[in-house]
Amino acid sequence: MAKATWNGAVIAESDDTVVVEGNHYFPREAVDASLLRESDTHTVCPWKGTASYYSIEVDGRTNADAAWYYPEPKDAAREITGRIAFWRGVTVTP
Repeated sequence: MAKATWNGAVIAESDDTVVVEGNHYFPREAVDASLLRESDTHTVCPWKGTASYYSIEVDGRTNADAAWYYPEPKDAAREITGRIAFWRGVTVTP
């Protein structure tokens, strides 16, 4: 079971992740939404589309833009629809 943790909290846990470019994309329902804060940040990947970001907040600490997802991924990346990935100090263990 893959698990994403930061600042002592489990952010996501699932047996059903999709690995793309070395990143585990967790199903949205496996992510603790109470720890996520919407971000205004967006980036563009030529083959996946436009990514949106969340900051993670745990015990008064914020990890800005540490989670991302593709609201409408391109066809080549449709397997990550409805999934969230992590970086910036978030530990993901397979």
